[in-house]
Amino acid sequence: MVHYGYTILYITNPVKTRLFYHDLLGLPIKAEHGSYTEFETGPTILAFNTKEDVRSMVPYEIPDKTGQQSIELGFVTDDVVSLYETIRAAGHETILPPTEKPWGQTVAYVLDPDGHLIELCSPLS
Repeated sequence: MVHYGYTILYITNPVKTRLFYHDLLGLPIKAEHGSYTEFETGPTILAFNTKEDVRSMVPYEIPDKTGQQSIELGFVTDDVVSLYETIRAAGHETILPPTEKPWGQTVAYVLDPDGHLIELCSPLS
């Protein structure tokens, strides 16, 4: 049997990443090893590491190039507006302010310190 266990995103600054995901989003830190950090998110783990650290362990060339993101992380919260304002006030780039969708869900979009697209959304009813 196979199950989805974790996602690791590559970052440039572990301190900024920890501040965003732990201090602003409130995710508990599960483990830290050098530049590698795991956050508890329920049954799966969200982890981050620098490209340099991964290159030292895995025989795969991870490109330095950054550009258009092809991933979106969604975080469910009961108070999208407050979380969005907290992130905005901390100086992070915002993409879409809290907006009520036709299906009744409130969503907002921000970028994390490495430009990953982050959706903040209310629970689906």
